[in-house]
Amino acid sequence: MSEEEVAGPQELFEHYRFIVDPGQSLLRIDKYLSARIENISRTRIRDAATAGNILVNNNPVKPSYRVKPDDIIQIVLPNPPREIELIPEDIPVNIIYEDDDVIVINKEPGMVVHPAYGNYSGTLVNALMWHLKDLPLFSTGELRPGLVHRIDKNTSGILVIAKNELSLNRLSKQFYDRTTDRKYTALVWGVPDPREGTITGNVARNIRDRKIMQVFPDGSQGKPAVTHYRVIEDLGYISVVECKLETGRTHQIRVHFSYIKHPVFNDDEYGGDRILKGTTFSKYQSFVRNCFQILPRQALHARSLAFDHPVTGKRLSFDSELPDDMQKVIEKWRNYISGRQ
Repeated sequence: MSEEEVAGPQELFEHYRFIVDPGQSLLRIDKYLSARIENISRTRIRDAATAGNILVNNNPVKPSYRVKPDDIIQIVLPNPPREIELIPEDIPVNIIYEDDDVIVINKEPGMVVHPAYGNYSGTLVNALMWHLKDLPLFSTGELRPGLVHRIDKNTSGILVIAKNELSLNRLSKQFYDRTTDRKYTALVWGVPDPREGTITGNVARNIRDRKIMQVFPDGSQGKPAVTHYRVIEDLGYISVVECKLETGRTHQIRVHFSYIKHPVFNDDEYGGDRILKGTTFSKYQSFVRNCFQILPRQALHARSLAFDHPVTGKRLSFDSELPDDMQKVIEKWRNYISGRQ
């Protein structure tokens, strides 16, 4: 038997692949998988099969399917069980859409999406556990109930959360299959050349600092990452850029733009919090530092998200306005540039 796990940490699901031993006797697939994947119940496996997330030789199967020698089994599972006790908290969240199956949030900058070391309270998950406390999914022992993707603490914007197991499985599959459509707006230092293009390069943990990511252009480490971009406004020393994610690796946009020497404005982990373009005049330096104070985070916003509704199949699209801090800084740069001319 061989097995691999091939999901990125930004996409909150696991992907397993098994090749059944030549000597394997006929055995129900839910039994086969529960014996090979740690901390998994037969119920979770059955839910995954119902959602079409268990493939044998590239065909979806039911939980009652009996595995045969040399079968190739692939399974996509939503996130693993939690290891800590999570407390529901009455924290306001900006809900832009909700029905029986999904909830779409416009996340404020500064809010952590899910609990992790150092952030066990005050997160979006704590807020959702309060808002959705009557739903079974939010009392199942999951560390990240309903989440199939995430955005960084200091990134603002749109997230979809599943409200039941079937929706969770089907949304996970869409993110894994890359059939969702995600666009971001960023302010970056300089003006990328060409003004429209694609950044590629494997992304993995930084060799010296495990808290941040690194691009490995030779593919020696990490997972493939693809970011499409176009400049939508040239502000002289910085530019407003639209980014479309093809993959969803941790810190992908931030590390990709740092890699091409155009880090996201005021990104303190990837070098964007230094004055990288412009003059040494004290008035200009003071202007940029004032912008940093207005926007005390990386200038990155998850502007839009489109996906197929997990139950109806209807394509849903959501857009959100740029948050005030980014809008104010863009306006300041516009005024600064017009004042120079």
